[in-house]
Amino acid sequence: MTELAVSLVPTPHGDARVHLARPDVDPIGLMMLGHGAGGGVTAHDLTLASEEALRAGLVVALVEQPYRVAGRKAPAPPAQVDAAWIEVASQVHPEDLPLVVGGRSFGGRVACRTSGAVGATGVLCLAFPLHPPGRPEKSRLLELTAVTVPTLVVQGDRDPFGVPDPKTLQEEVTLVVVSGDHSLKKEAPAIRSAISIWLADLISGA
Repeated sequence: MTELAVSLVPTPHGDARVHLARPDVDPIGLMMLGHGAGGGVTAHDLTLASEEALRAGLVVALVEQPYRVAGRKAPAPPAQVDAAWIEVASQVHPEDLPLVVGGRSFGGRVACRTSGAVGATGVLCLAFPLHPPGRPEKSRLLELTAVTVPTLVVQGDRDPFGVPDPKTLQEEVTLVVVSGDHSLKKEAPAIRSAISIWLADLISGA
């Protein structure tokens, strides 16, 4: 991926940092992706998603939350990260282009919770953290099932944060389970293929 611009975007909870890359063709949409709770935007699966989005003709905006820009690893409260995400979307999303949101783990949760507020046409969740490791009773399934637009969930079959049961998901959700754990560092071809096919279907149905 060729990075064309990095900028700070003011939000109600500090500056977010946006890494913006453009495809080689006239863009047909924007994909906005967030990082994991303590990670960054260079995660392996985010890179794969970015490359597939650019190949499909979407502008890619990788967003670092204000708490990460400030040097903190512990996430800010949900209300703060959600508000920051919504503000970034309002600043970087051209109104004439469809918006696809998503992210890795924690970033996918933020994208799900705010998908309606930002007017997303699709949501991409990479390693959605269904529950804390060893705590299945602390389910976050409602964040995922509240989404009303086409959603792709790519999950490792040995993810300690859980793997969604297809029977619990709405028909808008496509679940792709690959070999691996929460890092999604294996099965790159399968992850690429899942994202590419889903994006093609999403774009054709837009």
